Order: sequence, then structure tokens, then C-alpha cells
Amino acid sequence: MPTHAAIPAELHCGQRRYVERAWFRFVASGTRLVARAALALAMAARPSEGAAATPSYSEHQDLSYYLTEDGEKAPIDSPADWQLRRRHIIEHVESVMGRFPRPGTPIPLEMEVLEEKEFDLFIRRKIAYHTDSSAARVTAWLFIPTAIAEARRPAMLCLHQTVQIGKDEAAGLGGNPHLDFAAEMAERGYVALAPDYPSFGEYPYEFDRDDYVSGSMKAVYDNSRAVDLLQSLPEVHADRIGCIGHSLGGHNAIFTALFEPRLKAIVSCCGFTQFPNYYDGDLRGWTTPRYMPRIASKYGSDPKRVPFDFTELVAALAPRPFLAVAPLEDSNFDNAGVRVVMEAAEPIYRLHNQSKHLVADYPLGGHDFPDDSRRRAYQFLDQCFEHQPSD
Repeated sequence: MPTHAAIPAELHCGQRRYVERAWFRFVASGTRLVARAALALAMAARPSEGAAATPSYSEHQDLSYYLTEDGEKAPIDSPADWQLRRRHIIEHVESVMGRFPRPGTPIPLEMEVLEEKEFDLFIRRKIAYHTDSSAARVTAWLFIPTAIAEARRPAMLCLHQTVQIGKDEAAGLGGNPHLDFAAEMAERGYVALAPDYPSFGEYPYEFDRDDYVSGSMKAVYDNSRAVDLLQSLPEVHADRIGCIGHSLGGHNAIFTALFEPRLKAIVSCCGFTQFPNYYDGDLRGWTTPRYMPRIASKYGSDPKRVPFDFTELVAALAPRPFLAVAPLEDSNFDNAGVRVVMEAAEPIYRLHNQSKHLVADYPLGGHDFPDDSRRRAYQFLDQCFEHQPSD
């Protein structure tokens, strides 16, 4: 079993193409009422009556089998076998977070540039755009590098931690200077987009008044629309988009990538541990409206009852490159639980012949993204996207 302690120099981004999910069709209009109703309809879509219930797995660390319709264990011997277990994982995630919206005609983004400032290596723009409603906009910082001649560049979706200033921290405009990864990625020649999470920064939001089951799924859909926005930019190579996040942003990078195959590489810093290791199994931190209230209301905040764990979520990213940064003294996301997750996911990456795409960095320190770990994360992404960083 690999130790996941070093980032292999030979890492390259997988060439696997992902098949887009079929989209539920409906006619959307620009009015808020119809848009919200259509979105609610898209989220409410359920399997037809008589469809078999998703099998329940009590062993979230054992990814060597899937359950048949009869509840029998069948070995996972191929990537095709794994897709059966992966489908069950996604269905269990949706049972907690709510359905991922699949509108046939998404709300137009209608990006606006609110301000712009030019620096030595990049242009920084404050932008706003629609995601699921024509009456509301997400505000974000968009960095366009200017120091390299490449016409279309790789891009990174940069997700901030739980901090009131939201996107400003990732942009280097306040907060922890170790978490300005959007600005640092732009300095390396990446297009970088740092949006606000709902209720932070310039994104006022009332979770109890929307059509989402969880704040997590709201954020996942917003992030999916952020990928739409990145792909619309002439400076971005549409097939070279990744995601990086710390803490809140770290687990939302994982959540988003589960539903968004266009994210080709994922970096999660201080973003997860297996549920039994999260504050000794006290899951209350996951149950607020900003996250997943059903963990409490439906599953009693009991790690044994929650129908998925991060062992499955990380494995479900295979074969895409995934880097976990897990400091040894992180008091939020226990390092020992991260190691369990990575060891459980490794056989699935090996099944896809991509063990080198599953990488972990276990630095000294607490709940932070230290300099050396950020440098290694950026090198990981450079290797994945075959990107030559700016000097």
C-alpha cells in the first residue's frame, strides 16, 4: 500500500473522456418564478415508480464489492464493475444533499465586469453572473494572466474556506496569507476564478427559502455554473480545468467534482476526514443549513447511519488526479481519518491503472495550507495539465 507521501514527477493528467449525463428537458424563461419552478422540477426528478431502491452499504471503507439488486456482494474486478458501486455512491450522496439540478436550458450566465485592475502578471476583475436564477448573481474574482503567450490556458476554480470575507481571502485581499491561492495560481499563468460561497462575502443567501435540500448542493450547482463560465472565456482551454480549495472549499472541491466531470484535477486541503474521525464522530458541524441538514434530521448525526463516507467520495473521483493536503495537527479534519480514506481509495485508482493520480501530502502544522504544501500542490497541477508556469 503506498504511503501517499510524495508527489510523483511523472504525473500526467488522464486522457479519459467522461460521458455527460443526460439532461432533463424543460422550457425555461427569464422570469424568476418560472426559473425557480423549473429548477425545482429538475431537482425533484426521481427514478420511475418500481425502480429498485439503492442498496445500503454498511462498510464504507471496503470498496472491493458492489451490491446486486438481491443484496448480494459481487466483486469489483473492472472499471465497469466500479461504475455500479459509484452509481450507488452518487445516489446516496443525493439522498443527503438533494438531487443535482439538471435543467435542459440553464439560466444564462450574463457575466458582468464590475471592476478591473491590472497588475504585473495578471488582470484582476470582479465579476457577477447568474447560476440558478435571473434575479440573483454570484460575485467572484476572475484572474486573467498576462505574462505568458499561450492563447488558451488551464484554469482553476478556487474555493475559499469558512470566512466572512469569502472570495477576498483566495484573492489575497485579506484573511490568511497562506490561502491566497487564486492570486498565486494566476501568477503561475492559470486563469483563476474565486467565487463566494452562499452567505459569505458579497453573496447574501437564505438557505431556508430556496429549493435546495442542502447548502452543499446549492454550492455544487453554483460551482458547476462557474465551470460553464470558465469554458466560455476565450483565454481558457476548456479541457484543462481543475479545482482547489481549503477547508469548506476543500470538501466542496470534492463534492463538486463528483457531479462535474469537466473538473480534470482536484486539490483538497484540510477538507475531509472519514466521518467517525470527525470530532470523534460528532457530526453536528455538518448539519447546519449551510451544509447538509439531513445528516441530523434523517440520519441522527450518526456516522454509522450516514449512507456514504469520504472513502467512497474520493474513490469516486478515479481516475482523475486528486491531491489531499492533510496537516498532521489539523484539529478539524483528523489526519488519521484522511489516511484511512486514501488507503481505501487506492485500490480503485489501481483498478483504473492510475495509482499515481492519487497523492497525499501530510505536512507538519494545523488547519492551514503551508507554503511548501501550496508549492507542491501547484507542481501537481502543472504536471497534470502539462503547464509551464510563469517565471
